[in-house]
Amino acid sequence: MEAHESAEMYLETIYVLSQKSDSVRKIDISKHMGYAKPSVTRGIGLLEERGLVTVDENGNLLLTKTGKAKAAQIYERHTVLTNMLISIGVDEETADEDACRIEHYISETTFNAIKSHMNKYR
Repeated sequence: MEAHESAEMYLETIYVLSQKSDSVRKIDISKHMGYAKPSVTRGIGLLEERGLVTVDENGNLLLTKTGKAKAAQIYERHTVLTNMLISIGVDEETADEDACRIEHYISETTFNAIKSHMNKYR
């Protein structure tokens, strides 16, 4: 997995979990993603270095303004792509898994065209 893709997956996971709970910790990320805690610690450290995440005194992960904007963008891609795949007959589980892979590599131009197309038929 590319570093870029991995960072995006961590950001998206923090974003999703923060929508469900006031606090998100590394152990929550580890459980949600099925990754070993040392791997999560390393990944979160890299996000901290890039200014996308901070960790408070209680160990809670907080997205910075930039991190939250990037995470919201990734989550939107995931959601739109999942819905598009479901709309063409892919089962929900497969659509979710495939969208997760596609979202990291699709160009902005293609994504915007898909998003525009999907909005027309809502």
